[in-house]
Amino acid sequence: MHGAWSGGWDYAKVNALLTAKGDKVYRPTLTGLGERVHLSNASVNLSTYISDIVNVIRFEDLHNVILVGHSYGGMVIAGVAEQVPDRIRQLVYLDAMVPNDGESAKDVCGPIWDALMVSHIKDSVMTYPFGPTKPTPPMDVPQPIKTYTEPLRISNPRVKYIPTAFIVMTKNGKSDSHTDAMGLSRARARNWKIYPFEGGHYSMREQPENLVKKLDLVLEK
Repeated sequence: MHGAWSGGWDYAKVNALLTAKGDKVYRPTLTGLGERVHLSNASVNLSTYISDIVNVIRFEDLHNVILVGHSYGGMVIAGVAEQVPDRIRQLVYLDAMVPNDGESAKDVCGPIWDALMVSHIKDSVMTYPFGPTKPTPPMDVPQPIKTYTEPLRISNPRVKYIPTAFIVMTKNGKSDSHTDAMGLSRARARNWKIYPFEGGHYSMREQPENLVKKLDLVLEK
């Protein structure tokens, strides 16, 4: 599951590598992003995104799903797990947000929201706080603001029985303090397995081969 502003296109290389090994891969794009940018509107929210993925699982009749969520995608896979825990074999949070019950992505961001995000909200969408995107497809696109501000309800007791891992990106062996607050420290509090991975936040773009190797390692445990 891709992160904010992104799309399924971000995993094309990872998809090719996994498929070559015989794995079956789905890389859906959330409503209003990527090739579905024409569907973007101010009413799109976190519930929309969760339904996007739940419906892929249900309509493709998928079982024993390994659900990977990158960055903002952690919000989405947490919501999907709430609705279809019986379909999921393992959850993998890839340098991702880990929400508590009642939190929105804005809440999970904490101080970074006011420090960095607010200035990039324009006309009910958020643009790119972390630098400009490419001018031509495939590229990041603005994301409806309600996807960041709608809270997520977490109450399904069956979710805690899904094996869950957290992959934390590191630089010279150290993780980013913002990532720690939004995901790593929360993963540790839940006693999830933690896997360090040297490199930048967008591993699927920067080192897809190594990401596939790391996922293989995580899924072997």
